Amino acid sequence: MEIMNLAGVALSLEGRVALVTGGSRGIGAATVRMFRRAGARVVFSYRAAEAQARALVAECGGEEVCRAVNQELAAAADGAALVKAAVAAFGRLDCLVVNHGVWPPHDAPISEMTDAQWRSTLGINLDSVFGLVRAGVAEMQRQQPLDGARGHIVLVASTAAQRGEAFHADYAASKGALLSLTKSLSSELAGQGIYANCVAPGWVETEMSAAALRHPETSKKVLATIPLGRAARVEEIAGPILFLCTPLAGFVSGEIFNVNGGAVLVG
Repeated sequence: MEIMNLAGVALSLEGRVALVTGGSRGIGAATVRMFRRAGARVVFSYRAAEAQARALVAECGGEEVCRAVNQELAAAADGAALVKAAVAAFGRLDCLVVNHGVWPPHDAPISEMTDAQWRSTLGINLDSVFGLVRAGVAEMQRQQPLDGARGHIVLVASTAAQRGEAFHADYAASKGALLSLTKSLSSELAGQGIYANCVAPGWVETEMSAAALRHPETSKKVLATIPLGRAARVEEIAGPILFLCTPLAGFVSGEIFNVNGGAVLVG
């Protein structure tokens, strides 16, 4: 009887270059670490957390393999500038992980939401994504494929994109647009060897969610909507992002990968 070799399956990105937006903290930092462990050279952006960004570069092997770029992401031109910096650093772009975003923490009823809040949220969460994707795709189209793929795009959305979120219509609308963008990119680009997928996390233990998850009443309400009964760890979001950029996901494109402990199935 033949015995199957169980030595392991490698999620390798050896020889690839990845750009991770919002990479200094939370899901982004976990993704940077995981991509480096998989062998990729990584460029990541940060806006204000310079000390954390520098520490992460050092932790991940130094600037020969990991670079931090201080880049505001609030408009299409900002996204294009970041792609240019990533390509200048390591010569190509194989994986574009669009992880950055803003979630205004205060409740804003739609009848009271200001033009400024709406415009700011969509500028960060959607306009800059357009700039990143437009510039990233152009770069991927110019380069030779590796293992049959010219590039991978992973957009990070949210369960709010599918279920909506009362008092946070700006955030939900911006993330909902990423679902349609993912499907549009896939139908346009899959035939060119450029894969576009989306990871949609639920509640995750990050600095952005810490106040809500620490609040006794809010936390109780949040956890009641999650069948697994807890928020995700950042590594549990970074893992699916990594998988979607490997050859093991070679027949996956246009997919919305829900990583939420079953939360979308509730309510």
